[in-house]
Amino acid sequence: MTANRYQNLLIIYYSGTGNAKRVSEWIAAKATESGIHTTVVPFWKFVNEPPHDVAGNTLIGFCSATHGFNLPHSFLKLILRFRAFPGSDVFIVNTRAGMKLSKLFLPGLSGLAQILPSLILLLKGYHVSAMRPVDLPSNWISLHPGLKNEVVESMVDHWKRKIDRVSEGVFRGERTYWPALVSLPFDLLVVPVGIGYYFIGRFIIAKTFFATDKCNDCQLCLKACPTNSIVLKDQRPFWKLTCESCMHCMNFCPQRAIETNHNVLIPLIWVVAAFINPWIADYSVDLINRFFPGFHSPGTWIIMTLKWAVMLALFTATYFAIHYVMHFRFFRKMMRRTTLTQFRFWRRYKIPNKTVGCEGMRV
Repeated sequence: MTANRYQNLLIIYYSGTGNAKRVSEWIAAKATESGIHTTVVPFWKFVNEPPHDVAGNTLIGFCSATHGFNLPHSFLKLILRFRAFPGSDVFIVNTRAGMKLSKLFLPGLSGLAQILPSLILLLKGYHVSAMRPVDLPSNWISLHPGLKNEVVESMVDHWKRKIDRVSEGVFRGERTYWPALVSLPFDLLVVPVGIGYYFIGRFIIAKTFFATDKCNDCQLCLKACPTNSIVLKDQRPFWKLTCESCMHCMNFCPQRAIETNHNVLIPLIWVVAAFINPWIADYSVDLINRFFPGFHSPGTWIIMTLKWAVMLALFTATYFAIHYVMHFRFFRKMMRRTTLTQFRFWRRYKIPNKTVGCEGMRV
């Protein structure tokens, strides 16, 4: 059996409903079994300095959920400023929305989630030794119901076995890129969506959550939010623009009090698509020429920027209005009864709480 190449393993993760955290634990458990000194830390607890008691080769893992075909903004910021263990080998794991059809496990798409952090780390002088997408169940409950428990269990068991095998190879120094590169053509197709989500879409999604009368003011959502994006405003939970749409609050609320305002989201998107966007396309030239004389015909990117900016402004203004009217019981009832997430068939999602055997691991 080939000896491990590394004496130390540092894993930094971003996780909303537990997928990326669980994968980090799987890898860490395998490393601990192999005698590797292991540290696992959530991104919001990470201190950007190497521990003084670490000696020998260090392998660094970045494990994150995939949001809008990209890594979450706060996790990308961490990678941009990362400076611990310069020149070390790194690996990147992104958990993305997988599905299952009968006995067939279907992959999700990574978009920029593997490409962008790899380029950043390479430019910073690190060596990317492995890139691995993991297709665990999607947790985007604002868009679809959670998968059935038996499907979730099956997918988790399937990927646990895979990650155990892959981890052993990575610890020996094997380079693993093909799982990320095989879907690269499809990932490149969704890059424009990933860019649009990063600059605009994530702010819009942040303005779709609200708390119903089921809320008992336990404030667990405020305390558990990984980006501190939920605050109390007028004694009601309020989601700031810094929300990364990790779905932790919606999936873990013990009262199922957090919903998505489909009743406003869908009509507003229709109004924007049917009326506002065509108006912007038709009159953008006149508007730009009026305010910027001599400027030539605007390119497609200018028109798209205007469309997205107007949509973001509308969603933000509408959200403030909704937050105000939710003070009135009639509107609270109406909002709750006209959202899809309030139905019992709209399942929430949590990764199964299985023992992963991380004894001896520094957390």
